[in-house]
Amino acid sequence: MNNAIPFKYSPEWVRFKTAVQKTLVHVALVCVSIMFVYPLIRIFSVSLRPDDILNSASLALVPDGATLVSYGKLLTQTHFLRWLWNSLLITGVTSIIGVSLASTAGYAFSRFKFPGNKLGLTVLLSTQMIPAGMLLLPMFLMIMKMGLVNTYLGMIIAYSVSSLPFSIWILKGYYDTVPRSLEEAALVDGTTQFGAFYRIVLPLSTPALAIAFLFNFTAAWNEYLVARVILADSSRYTWTLGLFELQGQFITQWGMFAAGSILVTIPVLCVFLYSSKWLVSGLTLGSVKG
Repeated sequence: MNNAIPFKYSPEWVRFKTAVQKTLVHVALVCVSIMFVYPLIRIFSVSLRPDDILNSASLALVPDGATLVSYGKLLTQTHFLRWLWNSLLITGVTSIIGVSLASTAGYAFSRFKFPGNKLGLTVLLSTQMIPAGMLLLPMFLMIMKMGLVNTYLGMIIAYSVSSLPFSIWILKGYYDTVPRSLEEAALVDGTTQFGAFYRIVLPLSTPALAIAFLFNFTAAWNEYLVARVILADSSRYTWTLGLFELQGQFITQWGMFAAGSILVTIPVLCVFLYSSKWLVSGLTLGSVKG
């Protein structure tokens, strides 16, 4: 009787097969990473070129005569720091307000049954299907009626309203995965409904809150159309409007434009790095609870 192990089940073949699979996965990840990082590297290369040169036959990442003049001119000869502060202020307040309102609204939709519960969720979802351009006119009229045109508060209200429905759906879906028995135990111990939400549900929902905050932050940080309509004073411009001012009719200052594009990625990168631990834990918790 032949008890020999088939070759395809032999330890040597299994190790070889595993090594090949890992190699292919790593090669694929490296290719995807290069595909996403390469445009950013080219923009950085443009920001180092002298004399606002955009197109070049050279493939060198660090161009000949590389200089930081564009960064210096951007920071000293324009209002870039003011634009950056305006964006940070509007985006930060918008994200905090958006997450605060979405956390309570999502909890209400998840835990309480009231007339219009399902209809309300459907209406919120349907608002995400409307193109942003169609909302510009009614949003501007609403802001104008409140006398908030060309103000930070008008921008914060416009951004919070537009991003709130998606955040509510994110948090409502996560609250559904939190066992109700935890809140019931807290209620038996004497806490209130709000206390159970604040002390039990919110700490368990940190990953979902982080995702909602990131969504609000990135949406407001990169927005252009609403800012173009509401803001008229250049001293209140966000960075998206400010960098557009560098584009002239005949000459575009590509060096400063690229330098500004690099600098505005730093706050978003910091937020993503800081919140990455909650994002990873959120994926893990979701896989276990699912």
